[in-house]
Amino acid sequence: MGRGRRAKGDRPGGALSSLHAVDLLAQVLRGLVERTGIDAGLVDDVLIGCVSQAGEQAFTPGRLAWLGAGLPEHVPSVTLDRRCGSGQQAVEFAVHGIMAGAYDITVAGGVESMSRVPMGSARMGVDVFGQGIAERYAPGLVGQGVSAELVAARFGLTRELMDEYAARSHERAAAAHGAMASEILPITVPGEGEGAVGATVTEDETIRHGTTAGSLGGLKPAFEDAEVHARYPEISWSVTAGNSSQITDGAAALLVMSETKAAELGLRPRARVLSTAVVGSDPISMLTGPIPATKKALERAGLTIDDIDHFEVNEAFASVPLAWQRYFQVDDARLNPFGGAIALGHPLGASGARLLTTMLTSLETSGGRYGLQTMCENGGMANALVVERL
Repeated sequence: MGRGRRAKGDRPGGALSSLHAVDLLAQVLRGLVERTGIDAGLVDDVLIGCVSQAGEQAFTPGRLAWLGAGLPEHVPSVTLDRRCGSGQQAVEFAVHGIMAGAYDITVAGGVESMSRVPMGSARMGVDVFGQGIAERYAPGLVGQGVSAELVAARFGLTRELMDEYAARSHERAAAAHGAMASEILPITVPGEGEGAVGATVTEDETIRHGTTAGSLGGLKPAFEDAEVHARYPEISWSVTAGNSSQITDGAAALLVMSETKAAELGLRPRARVLSTAVVGSDPISMLTGPIPATKKALERAGLTIDDIDHFEVNEAFASVPLAWQRYFQVDDARLNPFGGAIALGHPLGASGARLLTTMLTSLETSGGRYGLQTMCENGGMANALVVERL
């Protein structure tokens, strides 16, 4: 596995909102090629996760970004959608292709401009579920916010506990600001007026310094609904904008290749992938998938939960990592030590690649050996992978 690079996290309407998603990804891809020194013509495929494949993200953004970056035309690309785990799935498919002998060198990552292509845009106002889903899961599936409430109720997670976790995510991300600088690629955004030179964005703007559980406690529940509560009276309505992931713009990419090819090119790998796993779970309480995914990935790697030095559990909602932690009894120090999506944002298609980039940075900073990351996904799915730092 080569070096990962990502654009900084950016809230809707923020510093990256004036930049087309393809141009955002193009800068990340060009930066990855320049920083690694790889001959871009040797890349076999570019695998890019993207969830809202509509509007400006509708036409294989990885292919357009590669060409827009001025990179060789003969290199192809493919777009992947496994919901929030799309960027991680891109990495895992790259690994699988290399293991099968189909690839020697790949670029894997993701992109999502949630300012310019709002979440849900690809649905175009139509029923995406079909009759079979309506019959099997009557009276109907619920949104992820309600699922987050169901998970909190099932695991006994209070509003106070989730707000404390959210505040800690911001605190940890702020403390890791210096370490994460090496994984962030400066992004140039357009200036006002034709031909104007824009600004360069170099830092995550989503980290709220000084956030406390007390300040988050004044926020109203985001998904409260009387009809839903009649179906699920156990819900206490504790999920807010403050203890949920931030909607952001971002892109991330990693260079993934075989050990043989890395040695041939004289490149020093940062880590090797020991195992990957993907599972399905109940699509109602859909956010518990990381639990069986973690078990599967650990079993395939021949490791136990105690062997892992760093865990990245995507902070889609605070209830997700907290439920995962309660199940596995993992100490706080190893869980999202650089903060997570509550502080850094969750650009859907890019997050899986961003988590892996941050996990590699953290392992190198701490000297840890093994890392595991897992992503919950809409519809009741989850990915997990285990890496060993080299």
